Amino acid sequence: MHPRPLASWAAGLLLVPLVAAAQQKVPAAKKLYCWNQDGQRICADALPPEAVTAEREEISVASGLRTGQVQRALTPEERAAQAEEEARRRTEAAAEETRRRTDQAMLTSFQNEDELRRVFAERVTLVENSIKTARYNITSLREGLVTLLRTAGEHELGGRKVPDKLAGDIRERHAQLLYNQALQRSFERQRAALDVEIEQTLQRYRALKSGQAPDAGATAAAPAGGVPPRQ
Repeated sequence: MHPRPLASWAAGLLLVPLVAAAQQKVPAAKKLYCWNQDGQRICADALPPEAVTAEREEISVASGLRTGQVQRALTPEERAAQAEEEARRRTEAAAEETRRRTDQAMLTSFQNEDELRRVFAERVTLVENSIKTARYNITSLREGLVTLLRTAGEHELGGRKVPDKLAGDIRERHAQLLYNQALQRSFERQRAALDVEIEQTLQRYRALKSGQAPDAGATAAAPAGGVPPRQ
């Protein structure tokens, strides 16, 4: 047997246990979960069901250092408020983009007023859809509240105490109804303000077309009642 093949064969035997060791699954690092419950700080290596939605910290058992943090789950009211805030940001971003595009391309991009109106179509659709959604939610919440109140009335007429859960549901549903009513009014004000903005933009476009550009501040301050009718 030649020396070179023997050396290669021996090296291969040495690599076998190394490859097998590398293929073994590395165990996941253990960690502790810490959260507050009834005013007390609790830490455990597993989460009980009641703590799954709670705000908590994750701590490495090996180092004792915090490795992560999980925020608590949002309530339905908080999720609704978050969604409304996101819708408001999208509306404002769309408004800013429309103003930028209008200022840059008022004369060069639009041959007539109909083309200019189409720039606002996305914002109009967004606000009108928000109004429709708020109206739908109000109708649904009102019907649900009427049902809950009827059930509470039946308890009282029967000489029975209104259950605490039913009373809580009534308060929560009423609060949601008031919130969505305020939301609808806010979107309706946005829609009215959008009509004014469209007409003011058209006024500026007409002035630019005629070579007599009005002052931007004066145009923005024009009262809604003085806006000429749409053409």
